[in-house]
Order: sequence, then structure tokens, then C-alpha cells
Amino acid sequence: MADFNQILTPGNVDDGIINVVVEIPEGSSHKIEWNRDLAVMQLDRVDPAIFAKPTNYGFIPQTLDEDGDELDALIITDAPLPTGIFLEARVIGVMRFVDDDEIDDKIVVVPADDRNTGNAITSLADLPKQKIAQIEHHFTHYKDLKKPGSTVVKGWGDVEEAKAIIHESITRWNEK
Repeated sequence: MADFNQILTPGNVDDGIINVVVEIPEGSSHKIEWNRDLAVMQLDRVDPAIFAKPTNYGFIPQTLDEDGDELDALIITDAPLPTGIFLEARVIGVMRFVDDDEIDDKIVVVPADDRNTGNAITSLADLPKQKIAQIEHHFTHYKDLKKPGSTVVKGWGDVEEAKAIIHESITRWNEK
């Protein structure tokens, strides 16, 4: 496997089209993470099945969030995506998130070329309210069996807020 941080850039953030690497397929309870030091995907843990991911989950290469990891992305698709692929994705918003008192925001994206929807999803407002509620519920409760109350969804931000967070994360990456 190639080192995604060596071969991919974050993409064209200002145009809202970014590169995203898939770590966890939608519906999986396997917590698969990019191990930056080894440049491989690693199974970190197996979560209880009731906490399976409501979306595909991945990261934006050459970024660092405030928690010290690459900036996370929630990838909304009609079907699960396999671990280890990357896609060009359209930024549609951000979920403001705190995990163990650390900022751990999640950029929300869809495929940049989605011919199934005719590229109809361009903002969080284009998603069903139920999908937003499911994502929020998951991230509010997925650690309840081990560490209740340690995760908090602080709210949702629009495309411009998401782009600003990506730019801040690129700056952190470049300064490391």
C-alpha cells in the first residue's frame, strides 16, 4: 500500500473538491485507522455491532486536526466503500465534534462525480434530516459502553466553515 500522505494532496479546497481516503466502510463496527508511522491501514479495535458506522469514514491526506490525527471525513454514499481507496469528494459541511475534551471535527463529503444523484447534494440541507439525526446519534453515543458522555456533537457548519477547518488543518500539517 502506498503512503497516502506522500502521494495525495488535500485537493482543491477552495473549489470544495478534496481527496479523501476511506478507512471504515459504512455499516462496519471495525475501527480501522490509518497508521501514519507505518503507512498502512490498521485494525485498532472492534466496536459493539450496535455502534456500526452510519457513513463511510476516512481522512483528508496532508492535514492534521487539533487531536493530532489527519482530519476526519464522513463520506455519504448509497453503498459502503472499501477500506484503502481514495476518492475526489465534494465538501458539503462539517460536524463540530469533541471527543475526550479534544476537538475532533468531521468534514462531511459526497463523491465529486455522483451520477446517481446528478450531483444534487451540495450542502447538508440536501441530506435527509433523518440521516443527520442518525450521524449525530451515533457520534453522541458510540462510546457509551466504555466511556459514557465522553463525546459531544457541538453542531453543524456549512461548506465555508468546513473549508476553513480544512485550511487550518493543512497549515498544521505543513508546520509539523
